[in-house]
Amino acid sequence: MYKGRGDLMSMQFVIFKIEAEEFGVDIMKVKEIIKPLQIVRVPNTPVFIEGIINLRGKVHPVFNLRKKFGFPEKPFDDDTKIVIVDVNGVDIGFIVDEVNEIVRIEEDQIEEAPRFISGVNSQYISGVGKIDSRMIIILDLDLVLSVDEQEQLKAVNKS
Repeated sequence: MYKGRGDLMSMQFVIFKIEAEEFGVDIMKVKEIIKPLQIVRVPNTPVFIEGIINLRGKVHPVFNLRKKFGFPEKPFDDDTKIVIVDVNGVDIGFIVDEVNEIVRIEEDQIEEAPRFISGVNSQYISGVGKIDSRMIIILDLDLVLSVDEQEQLKAVNKS
């Protein structure tokens, strides 16, 4: 069964794309969605950390989900967005190809991720939502980053 919050019959998800794949994150974890800002590179950081941005006087590390998930690099375009999310109490930005919509998915429309999923590491996936003929990979943001990666992001955030 789906590893959701368990207290609701349905949940709202922010749906975004990387390549042709649709991903969903719990709307309660999303702080805001912005167009890409100037990203300042930070030396000696992992390849998936693009750098930092200054958003209204607060510095946020910016994380490239394409690189993290092993998708080929792609230049930013008019659809590219940075989704500011809370990951274990740290606000970070995720670069995504586009943000599509906010949807409500009933708990009975969410299945546990199949064990054989390849590509995106299945430990990040809390379930697969089915909306009509679409399948949306639901990410557990608290598991997308390893403990070491979270520590690296906190260090970048203090730079």
